[in-house]
Amino acid sequence: MNQLGANTGIVVRRIRPADYASYGPAFADLTTRALEPNPHMSPAAVTASRVIVPEDVIVILTAWLSEALGSERLAGIWALRRQRDWRTGFAAALTAPILPLYEVSSLPVIDADHGQDATQAMLRHLLAAGDLPRTLVLPVLPLEGQTFLALDEACRATGSRLRICERWQRPVMRPQPGDDSERYLRRTLGQSYKKRMQQFRAIARHGEVGFQRLRGEAARVALPDFLALEAAGWKGRAGTAIARLPQASAYFDSLVTLSAAADSLQIDTLLLDGRPLAMGLLVESASTRHFLKIAYDEAQARHSPGRALTIAMLQADFAGTPPDLFDSGAGDGVDAGTYVWGERRAMGNAIIRLGDTSPSLPEAAARLRQGLRIARARLRR
Repeated sequence: MNQLGANTGIVVRRIRPADYASYGPAFADLTTRALEPNPHMSPAAVTASRVIVPEDVIVILTAWLSEALGSERLAGIWALRRQRDWRTGFAAALTAPILPLYEVSSLPVIDADHGQDATQAMLRHLLAAGDLPRTLVLPVLPLEGQTFLALDEACRATGSRLRICERWQRPVMRPQPGDDSERYLRRTLGQSYKKRMQQFRAIARHGEVGFQRLRGEAARVALPDFLALEAAGWKGRAGTAIARLPQASAYFDSLVTLSAAADSLQIDTLLLDGRPLAMGLLVESASTRHFLKIAYDEAQARHSPGRALTIAMLQADFAGTPPDLFDSGAGDGVDAGTYVWGERRAMGNAIIRLGDTSPSLPEAAARLRQGLRIARARLRR
């Protein structure tokens, strides 16, 4: 189905998930000129999600800019899924990302030169589609940045309602000009800088400390080590480690394989006497890197291995070219102070009612979820 944006030259089409697998080069080109990259909208992420999510519930919108001589250029991508369960108040909705696991982003990827036009064209396409729900559930939506502003304006232009049901702050890293690792850590850790760095350096008293950064195929080969480290801890005992969950294991195997082929996969490892103390699994897109998952040796908890790994990662970033944005992936229940990344990004659980400003069942479900989370937090005190 095609939908032409009003007087913009933007055409929106839906494509099959199986066809999207071949969009790697086009997606990579789009991310270099996007308002904001989002690795969770990539062909690798969408293709991997099909291990768990039925293909017939996945909806992929592509926005195309008409150019000279009948050629077109990709101007936007938004991968969503049809959903109707307790998260949506048992009402039909479209959700993004396709797999709301590991705190990934709900944002579409939009050409910076055509941000307003492409975003509005996508919402108008959804409004005109008779076979799609008119409610969007976006549980991990950044509430700042040019893509959010374009989405907010597109809602206003289409008479839609954007409601933020929950808010939290996510740790991120946005380096400033002239930053190196010491300057950055001194600024972000503040009064705790001396204590944290003493803890970090004290690890060397117990053996030889090393750091390893693997990318692409080398990172894929290291995945079993990451899974084994995670499974050796409490998640393994509780049965929630990736290696203990067949569907999750299949999904990560696919995601890692496809991301490695696209050179968007990275595994960082902090070593003590050659053994992994902590490992981080990351994916990236253009200038944005996302910390997807961490595993660490619980027997070495006295070294605060998770924090130590993040310090080593940050030092490695500044030894080369750091990303423009490093997303910690921390959820709303995580204490932001446990991370060394010093900046904060406003995040929210958002719901959009397309062409309608009245309350909806998904909003009621979100309010109930928020109330239950607050009550649970109070009981734990």
